[in-house]
Amino acid sequence: MNILAVNAGSSSLKFAVHPVLLGVARPAALVGSIEGMESDEPARLTARIGERFHHEVLEGGATDPFEQAIATLQGLLRRESAGNAMQAVQAVAHRVVHGGDLFREAVLVTEPVLQQLASLSALAPLHQPHNILGLRAFGQAFAHVPQVACFDTAFHVDMPEVEYRFALPQAMARQGIRRYGFHGLSYQYVARTLGSRSDRAQARVVMAHLGNGASLCAMLDGKSQATTMGFSALDGLMMGTRSGSLDAGVLLHLQAQGWDHAQLQDLLYRQSGLLGVSGLSADMRRLRDSDQPQARLAIDMFTYRVTRECGAMVACIGGLDLLAFTGGIGEHDPVLRAAVCGRLAFLGVRLDPDRNVHATGDQAARLDAPDSSVEVWVVPTDEGRVAAQMAATLLGVAA
Repeated sequence: MNILAVNAGSSSLKFAVHPVLLGVARPAALVGSIEGMESDEPARLTARIGERFHHEVLEGGATDPFEQAIATLQGLLRRESAGNAMQAVQAVAHRVVHGGDLFREAVLVTEPVLQQLASLSALAPLHQPHNILGLRAFGQAFAHVPQVACFDTAFHVDMPEVEYRFALPQAMARQGIRRYGFHGLSYQYVARTLGSRSDRAQARVVMAHLGNGASLCAMLDGKSQATTMGFSALDGLMMGTRSGSLDAGVLLHLQAQGWDHAQLQDLLYRQSGLLGVSGLSADMRRLRDSDQPQARLAIDMFTYRVTRECGAMVACIGGLDLLAFTGGIGEHDPVLRAAVCGRLAFLGVRLDPDRNVHATGDQAARLDAPDSSVEVWVVPTDEGRVAAQMAATLLGVAA
């Protein structure tokens, strides 16, 4: 069978078709994205089918760009299926950012499930509404196949209470105001990959998912023990446009000056982070190409915060045996990896410069020097494959 894994965002739709053989989701037979759905310009589809690439410009003027994107994707899937490049899709697996306390594992999508997920939208306002839109739209467009929701929060459900509780009254904890953690599908993929390659994968591990959204996760025995993101996807590290950890007093101060909820949300989610500090861009590549002092400051702050929070993660698990980088920046920015590892040298981290520079980001690679007491890895993440595996397991694909 084939499972279509999708990640629906505000302006993009990422997709991958994973064959499932003997109960195991395999690397994608077709992978791609539709970008620019909120732009004034026509959206663009880019896909890779095996070794072949396909590009397509969507017709402009659609009343519902998301429905148009799905219809375009369906057309691509029909053409490839008819050409025997792949079988028809038999299930759709969705990445959903927030499962709250309600969902601890993947579930079949039903109307009651959709209503429960909608109740969590305030916890992830940039992501959850678009995830739900994707669930509903794909449920209509692929009405003949099961839809499965897979949650980023699920990887962290076994964190100890001392990690997930806030120092707030018990009544608020009972309302679900607690730390949840995110990037779980990514961390699960990295953990599995490390488990097949390193004897230290069950020891003291810190994983760094660094991209436009960024977080760290400390792991023992293959399970999450601590993570930098908390109640929402705002907490922890400085990110592309998100502030990361911020003294709540700042918000009280701004509120006293007359800022309303919408203004604060826009500030914290869309106007801060690398973009806010640099005044230039949220893209690390563009900042590295810039000679502006504020671009350098944004990079330095990002590096510092990653290092600072690494120290906290290491303290939570009592040491460090393995450090792994993933995400767009973690996989493709050797300068960032070198800077972080250099700051962590006091823990025995030693990076091999040649290995680091020549890591392509296309496959998992070990980067540490022979005298390093800590293994250092870069692992390209594949959240879609994890979602496809969750769906296959839930649907009872025969092993």
